[in-house]
Amino acid sequence: MIMTKTPFRMSFFGGGTDIPQFFNEHRGAVLSTSFDKYVYVNVRHLPRFFKYSTEVVYAKTERVTKIGDIEHPMVRNAMKMLDMKELHIVYDADLPARTGLGTSSTFAVGLLNAFYCLKGKYRSKKQLADDAIYLERTLCNEAGGWQDQIAASFGGLNRIDFAANDYTVSPVIIEPVRKKALNDNLLLFFTGFTRFSADIQKSTTSTLSEKNKQLDMMLELVDEAQNILEDKTRDLDEFGRLLDRTWKLKRGIGDKVSTDYIDDIYEKGRSAGALGGKLLGAGGGGFLLFYVPSDRQSDVRKALSDYMEVPFNFEDRGTRVIYYSPEFFDADSSTEV
Repeated sequence: MIMTKTPFRMSFFGGGTDIPQFFNEHRGAVLSTSFDKYVYVNVRHLPRFFKYSTEVVYAKTERVTKIGDIEHPMVRNAMKMLDMKELHIVYDADLPARTGLGTSSTFAVGLLNAFYCLKGKYRSKKQLADDAIYLERTLCNEAGGWQDQIAASFGGLNRIDFAANDYTVSPVIIEPVRKKALNDNLLLFFTGFTRFSADIQKSTTSTLSEKNKQLDMMLELVDEAQNILEDKTRDLDEFGRLLDRTWKLKRGIGDKVSTDYIDDIYEKGRSAGALGGKLLGAGGGGFLLFYVPSDRQSDVRKALSDYMEVPFNFEDRGTRVIYYSPEFFDADSSTEV
């Protein structure tokens, strides 16, 4: 049995510039962090006592005799990709799916990590990120960028640069006390809405040629935000005000990024004392992140008392195996196809 633990991510700046259609022509960069809410994937070989040969447990339970009959596209394609057979797979998570935290990509990274481990193979964090990008964007043909898979795999507070179908990951160099202050000034609220990121991404991608100016401006904010974090002489509150700027730019990328409902929640937070914030993920619903100085946090919490707050801490480990107990499996005797 193998169990992996893979963190969710929150993207601060540069979202949208991580889409190949944009960064291969221009360049891209994202400033993001992983945090201590996780996707757990449990994988083992299924004993040969049942009429079915593979069982997949997530929001529903699938039991099949052929891999091609698995409805979950991620699981089906990942099993074919790595020639996995006769498995019992269980998905669990600390936060709901389709809420702007990169859940799908987090699951992809954790699933592949578990599969490789079950096969007795080691894959680096970059290899896992690359494989997850290939699985989602090519095999599953889902629209979207590359930042989620990278953040889930590497973990930490990073700047990710994109160009020429490749990327580099650079940790943001920030004093521990300043990093904690940043963490303490960020409040996360669940709006109650869920949506499929790929649907929003399709809408966004279709208008990229018309939105390059906004994306270029969002890209410039990555440099500015990194400078604020790394220069201890600068006021950290500037980071919050910059979040407000990037959110306003992001809203112009596609007509499905925000809604009147989301805009109303955002304005309540701002009026109560938040310096800035943004909706996480592609848009349309999910989690709203606010930057709020400590002396205004009680006011913001009161203004947004109708919405669930999710306390969190940054994490820096990325995907990892937390339980490893492989068993013998005779793949040659398998009849599953």
